[in-house]
Amino acid sequence: MTSQFDAGLYRWITDLAGRTPQPVDDTVRFFSDYGLGLFAVLMLIVWWRARPAGSAAMAAALAVPFTVVVAFLVNDGVKAVFDEQRPCQTMHTVTVETCPALGDWSFPSNHSAIAAAAAVGLLFADRRLGLRLAVPLALLMAASRVWIGVHYPHDVVVGLLVGALVAWPVSLLAPRAAPAVDRLRATRLRPLVHALRPAAE
Repeated sequence: MTSQFDAGLYRWITDLAGRTPQPVDDTVRFFSDYGLGLFAVLMLIVWWRARPAGSAAMAAALAVPFTVVVAFLVNDGVKAVFDEQRPCQTMHTVTVETCPALGDWSFPSNHSAIAAAAAVGLLFADRRLGLRLAVPLALLMAASRVWIGVHYPHDVVVGLLVGALVAWPVSLLAPRAAPAVDRLRATRLRPLVHALRPAAE
């Protein structure tokens, strides 16, 4: 499948990237390639903050990585159905990133889906961190995939939607796993799901 309805916008963005100073492009490319690791750091922060909180909060924190995996699998399934080639393959534009090989499908963007799922999960687990960091990072991740030339704009928009739509119900249901967290707090895994408070003097 080849999509051209937003090809003009894609070409405008990649042309702008081509006129941008190299250090800026290098920074965007590095973030686009490795920025998903920032969401892992945010997940660890949310997990740590949830340890002294209730079991429902811990369940929400632990659900975030599970949500990301589910969103990736769903998005990858959609990607396999549409078989859209990368725009840098079909349009032969000069791009910041080396163009992926033929058969490495473009629609929807896995990076965008993963980022959106992580952002929604983090938003449910820690509203302030989600709004201030996770959501902006997800939007920047999606934009960066177009900037470096490996996705059409519609690829990243749909990727964001898929990730968010998968993460929303999973995150809503996550607090129902609180009884499972309670059971973990009664095992040797207690330090992982509960912060030990110092004894009162």
